[in-house]
Amino acid sequence: MLHDSILLGTFDDMRTVLSFIGCLLLLSCCIRGTQPRENADTSGDIWNSISPYFNPPDNLRDSFADFRSPLIFYDGTPVVNSGDWGARRQEILDQWHEMLGPWPDLITGQQLEFLDTRKIEDFTQHKVRFFWMPGETTEGYLLVPEGKGLKPAVVTVYYEPETAIGAGQPFRDYAYQLVKRGFITLSLGTTAATESKTYALYYPSLDQARVQPLSMLAYAAANAWHVLAGTGGVDSTRIGIAGHSFGGKWAMFASCLFEKFACAVWSDPGIVFDETRSAVNYWEPWYLGYHPRPWRDRGVITEENPARGLYPELRQDGFDLTDLHALMAPRPFLVSGGSEDPPERWKALNHTIAVNHLLGYENRVAMSNRPEHAPDIESNEIVYRFFEYFLKPGVN
Repeated sequence: MLHDSILLGTFDDMRTVLSFIGCLLLLSCCIRGTQPRENADTSGDIWNSISPYFNPPDNLRDSFADFRSPLIFYDGTPVVNSGDWGARRQEILDQWHEMLGPWPDLITGQQLEFLDTRKIEDFTQHKVRFFWMPGETTEGYLLVPEGKGLKPAVVTVYYEPETAIGAGQPFRDYAYQLVKRGFITLSLGTTAATESKTYALYYPSLDQARVQPLSMLAYAAANAWHVLAGTGGVDSTRIGIAGHSFGGKWAMFASCLFEKFACAVWSDPGIVFDETRSAVNYWEPWYLGYHPRPWRDRGVITEENPARGLYPELRQDGFDLTDLHALMAPRPFLVSGGSEDPPERWKALNHTIAVNHLLGYENRVAMSNRPEHAPDIESNEIVYRFFEYFLKPGVN
């Protein structure tokens, strides 16, 4: 057990807290003569095209399922105002870093090493290298569109960096498609680990990891943010992150655990724990179920092939990923849902919507849905417009 003293809130807890919060917000609005929530600029064609994805279906709008509410401290105290949320947010962050393993110091102040440069269409492609873990470099691709002035940027993450620049499976070329839309993009991947079927990052070593591998991927992305923020032409206040599947898990943990990402897209990672879905496999040793080798056989959890490491402890103590989602508030994110993230996932996302309401924000949590796990042209267009709306002021 991780923390026997942590109280597990229920749906009834959530309704009580929300009712209390609603009364406080209404009273506050009457006193100040203001609206209870800040409205985003909702003008323009781009907003009109993506706005439907910020609204849960009517039958799911008020459903929170049995996920523990982020608006309840671990000792059972409710969060009732934005000041409380600041303390609660820090509690969640500290708790998860304790469970996942504390990060090494972030690597700041470094510059990209340029290995190769070539002009492609109307942008420049650089092959680059930098330190993403202590003592370990990675290589990726920096794509820079033509034009002067500071530009928004997006980090893309996947099994290897070539797919996102257009040299892999179709409809996963986020870096290429976004540079064509005026974004600077940095494409990263775990090439060597993918080839060895260990997939993620292990610190300080594969056989003695002290940090869950999925958290180390988030740490590496945080270092990527720092090196990208220091690159000429990048507006450091407008850097997002995106990934699909394995990359979706990576992008989710990175954006939730590192607050400097301005917004994020998570493509069908499985946004909550779900042992019924073989692809929502957080129990695997390269995600949240690390244990010394030999590793468990890959696949669903069974009596003969149980989960090991941290993951079964998280489940036993009632943790799920809704805590992490809430760390995004009020930063916007889009779940580009497929087979692993169907519309029913709104029951989890409603908890972050509630946090945003408390903070005075709306239109910060979105989900699109498609039947298949793989992205397609329609789902990707929503992704690109999401980034245009939130990272390119004045596009409307």
